[in-house]
Amino acid sequence: MEYFEEMKQKFAALRTKKDVLVLSVESSCDETAIALVKNGREVLANIVSSQIDIHKLFGGVVPEVASRNHIKNITGVLDEALRVSGKSLQDVDAIAVTYGAGLVGALLVGVNFAKTLAYALKIPLIAVSHIHGHIGANYISHKDLKPPFLCLMVSGGHTAIVEVKDYCDFKVLGSTVDDSVGECFDKVARVLGLAYPGGPNIDRLAKVGKNNIKFNYHTSLAGTLNFSFSGLKTAVVNYVHTKQQKNEEFLPEDVACSFQELVTDELVEKTTLALKKTGFKNLVVAGGVGANCRLREKLENTCKNLGVNFFAPELKYCTDNGAMIGSIAFYYIRAGRGLADLTLTAVPTVRIDG
Repeated sequence: MEYFEEMKQKFAALRTKKDVLVLSVESSCDETAIALVKNGREVLANIVSSQIDIHKLFGGVVPEVASRNHIKNITGVLDEALRVSGKSLQDVDAIAVTYGAGLVGALLVGVNFAKTLAYALKIPLIAVSHIHGHIGANYISHKDLKPPFLCLMVSGGHTAIVEVKDYCDFKVLGSTVDDSVGECFDKVARVLGLAYPGGPNIDRLAKVGKNNIKFNYHTSLAGTLNFSFSGLKTAVVNYVHTKQQKNEEFLPEDVACSFQELVTDELVEKTTLALKKTGFKNLVVAGGVGANCRLREKLENTCKNLGVNFFAPELKYCTDNGAMIGSIAFYYIRAGRGLADLTLTAVPTVRIDG
């Protein structure tokens, strides 16, 4: 109890401290990442140890394998982050860590590592939402960006249109009723025989394909701000399987292109509707699917036509990384939220507006 009371006092002091250096830990899936971020916008180091080559062998992320490799890599990632930043642990004001959403076993590695660091250094521990972190990535790439704005959240586990009222105040205007767009990309990639991760490989393949396939599906969500991708995913899988069973030729690049056009059209259509309904003049995209070239192109063109400013993170900040966690953690601190004690644990799901 005395320990946490001391942390509350230190946390309160950080809310008004001129410069705050956050060491942030991200291990929600298959990237072991640690960053040092000053005042939410200045990245001193952003080290990511990727497990892509390992999980390619399995066609996707194996949770137990991811957890073991986080344990193996995390100390080395910390050492490298400190070396690159030129800082020591004694320079750090707070430790931030992703506690959800994600794979529980993978998250626990980061959470326990962060708790140990915070306790040893006697500095505050900040529990951060992975989803909020993706939004925070934009504050790194766009130094002058401030809320309020509209955000299209497109990640492996989430698809939503979010009103960002303030740095730590979020309202979900629409979301997927079934699969996330990232999950849809991965499943279609798998049926096409593309290597993990599926999304970037579909993006590359689609560039040499034609938008000439009509898939047998429909959605009943027209006119709303909600998304549905399950029907399209099933239609694409059925198309490919039918062609294979009948020994009929088809071009995977055309499937990829036709699928990607439909997905990005859906995302842009709902985002356009949200912009018109809300009147926002700033649109932000966040999450791994935000790296998709075709989606960025369509969103940029749409915003230009509507007189809306479009913001997207640099590609290296779209996928999971520690810098995005360190960025939003700074605003958690300023808002007086996120302080955790040593009972902090990992959770598989979190609310965007929580």
